[in-house]
Amino acid sequence: MSVIVPNYNYEKTLPACLDGVFAQTHRPLEVIVVDDASTDRSREIAASYPCRLVEGGGNKGVSAVRNRGAREARGDILFFVDSDVALRPDAIENALRVLREDPDCGLVHGTYDTRPLFDDGPVEHYRVLHAHWWRRRSVGRVGTAVFALAAVRREVFAAAGPFHEGLRDAEDVEYSDRLARVAGIRLTDTVVGRHDDCAGLADMLREQFRRSLPLAGFAGAHRMRSGGVVVNPLPGVVGATLFAATLPLLFAVFAAPLLAAVPLLFLALFLVSDPGLAGFVRRERGTRFLLYFLGVHLLAQWAITAGLVVGAVRRLGGRRALPAAPGASS
Repeated sequence: MSVIVPNYNYEKTLPACLDGVFAQTHRPLEVIVVDDASTDRSREIAASYPCRLVEGGGNKGVSAVRNRGAREARGDILFFVDSDVALRPDAIENALRVLREDPDCGLVHGTYDTRPLFDDGPVEHYRVLHAHWWRRRSVGRVGTAVFALAAVRREVFAAAGPFHEGLRDAEDVEYSDRLARVAGIRLTDTVVGRHDDCAGLADMLREQFRRSLPLAGFAGAHRMRSGGVVVNPLPGVVGATLFAATLPLLFAVFAAPLLAAVPLLFLALFLVSDPGLAGFVRRERGTRFLLYFLGVHLLAQWAITAGLVVGAVRRLGGRRALPAAPGASS
């Protein structure tokens, strides 16, 4: 097992990430930190651990950094873990068990804990709970690989080819389509890590917008395929969008009560689109936080819709949905 940690300016979380890697019940063969031209103390921090620090060769993005780590690695299995994730002590052992027990599985990826790595406020709690939820409801054989904490057999990685270095968002989605052609993918709740996520509302909404841009093209097509992991069910996005569009009808409640009910129906569609989510959040954090969660979740769906619209306009304007894909090795 070679552990590969891509890093760019993560001095806040890199120590916790590496502490988690070196506290594993199954010690890896090697730990490789690939730095993508950080300007903070990341390289100094990595150098203080018994790992190998590799320079990524400029700020080229996570895909290029992961590819560099894979080329440097000597292990039969490559375990990718993002530098803002701290693994539970049994994460690597459990990943190996899944791969051993399912020979057809070429990659296994895990889930986030319900608690953030560092508690930076309610927005981060929203993000971490939602990220845990959509992974947990998708546990099993899937068609999507997420490389925040994922173990892949070296021969499978070679067969699928390298990460697409022209992508800095949705690179996991593009890779999943190639990976699924050569091996099975499994999502498990036994490989767990605590994640440090967005703490500011504006930052979170900007990230949702940016990540939804490819959904108007290749990423959206992937989500519609059988086995694709769905983060935000489409009925919820539609319900939230139509609720916003029809919200002025609420002011007609006295003149035309039936019209005023229209936005409430769309709000109900948004609320029931992901069965079990509300109950999960209430059990984890209580009713008061659930109300906050649903409000932030509604804003997130609006950001996703905005990204979808902008992405579609860009496609209509002639922008390519996806640069030329890298060649896969035989």
